[in-house]
Amino acid sequence: MNSGDGGDVAAAPAGPPPPLEWKFSQVFGERTAGEEVQEVDIISAIEFDKTGDHLATGDRGGRVVLFERTDAKENIGSRRELERMDYSVSRHPEFRYKTEFQSHEPEFDYLKSLEIEEKINKIRWCQSSNGALFLLSTNDKTIKYWKVQEKKVKKISDMNIDPSRAVGNGSVPSSSVSSSPKQCLANGGYADRSFNCLSNDLSFPPGGFSSLRLPVVTSNETSLVARCRRVYAHAHDYHINSISNNSDGETFISADDLRINLWNLEISNQSFNIVDVKPANMEDLTEVITSAEFHPTHCNTLAYSSSKGSIRLIDLRQSALCDSHSKLFEEQEAPGSRSFFTEIIASISDIKFSKDGRYILSRDYMTLKLWDINMDSGPVSTFQVHEYLRPKLCDLYENDSIFDKFECCLSGDGLRVATGSYSNLFRVFGCAAGTTEATTLEASKNPMRRQVQTPSRPSRSLSSSITRVVRRGSESPGVDANGNSFDFTTKLLHLAWHPTENSIACAAANSLYMYYA
Repeated sequence: MNSGDGGDVAAAPAGPPPPLEWKFSQVFGERTAGEEVQEVDIISAIEFDKTGDHLATGDRGGRVVLFERTDAKENIGSRRELERMDYSVSRHPEFRYKTEFQSHEPEFDYLKSLEIEEKINKIRWCQSSNGALFLLSTNDKTIKYWKVQEKKVKKISDMNIDPSRAVGNGSVPSSSVSSSPKQCLANGGYADRSFNCLSNDLSFPPGGFSSLRLPVVTSNETSLVARCRRVYAHAHDYHINSISNNSDGETFISADDLRINLWNLEISNQSFNIVDVKPANMEDLTEVITSAEFHPTHCNTLAYSSSKGSIRLIDLRQSALCDSHSKLFEEQEAPGSRSFFTEIIASISDIKFSKDGRYILSRDYMTLKLWDINMDSGPVSTFQVHEYLRPKLCDLYENDSIFDKFECCLSGDGLRVATGSYSNLFRVFGCAAGTTEATTLEASKNPMRRQVQTPSRPSRSLSSSITRVVRRGSESPGVDANGNSFDFTTKLLHLAWHPTENSIACAAANSLYMYYA
């Protein structure tokens, strides 16, 4: 950079990005005060597609609801119009209801005497084609591949028939109906569908008809139709906890507690077992698979997490069943810190790759952790989500809340991470070097109502000590960010970050809230 006198001045190093100011955007399915929520309406999965123009949610009733972005479509115009509206600065993602369909129905496994819930566990978008949308949805046992597209409704119109003699669909006007059982029509049809008679009731005009009159098929209206193209079933003995698309656009994986299977989208009757942690004797079982995810760009690489708090990165070109061909990420336990709850709260409930595939974000019960796939010595950052609950672990164990599975997500630029908590709160952390951003928001029309910037230790630059762990966002024990008691019945388990913009969609019971910054 040049100074005014022509000398060179070194540019000041860029600091961490400032904290985002989050604002309410939209809500779908908002509850009125005192309204009772039906169990089947509770949202159980949220997913943006890669473009961010479509959003899908699944619920416990087996339904999938699709939303489409409207702000981009409604404001397409000339360059001058866009400049006048200052479109790129003032607009934020806005969505509208598109369609919904019943993805899964409740089933019963008569062989095992087991009820299979219709609840949607995961939704994943596939590559769109020819204006049609494709997505995968799964419940505990069955994965389905859906195609959603607009179909034109065909109608018969412009019937070129003299209305005084007959109508276009072959019926007879009421004024011309006679007692004859074999009534003939002007277009050559018969009222009683008998084709072996002639009637003298109608006579052709001299010289015949002037023209042949044919109906015309028109397609004026369109409707969205969801069609199940494939059903991938009978491949998992245990409940499916995750599915993930491959970057090759042709394959995907499904994972249960003990196995990960690889599928081809076009082949539903065959899958390949690529990971199997089931021991020969089930009494020797020490850990289970909790989540699995394909690398966003390397089609031969995937990661899966375990109930022991570790993450394993495997290469499908090697033997995935052999530990020597995988990379293990785990954090060493602090001496003297083990308790009855240590393994329970260490279990990872969700993992996500960053957009460039360099980092993996994991969520266990108490924390978010960011891992560099080039470093297996431990996480590069640890974010305390609700450390204040540690003294209450006994109560959480008694009411089973300690087994709640919270999801996590990363922003498209990789600068921030987010996850949910209790009392319909969710937390956003900055993960850039030097930032102390740790924001708590509530899933309501006023997200900052209960938000207080909590004191946190300044993060250390990863460049100065790459092996140090950054810990931020810890609060005072026994209270939440504002000193309020927590409501463990209202939990924000599911949320998703828009792939290209600072916009978050999150589920609070049956309501879908959307925020932007």
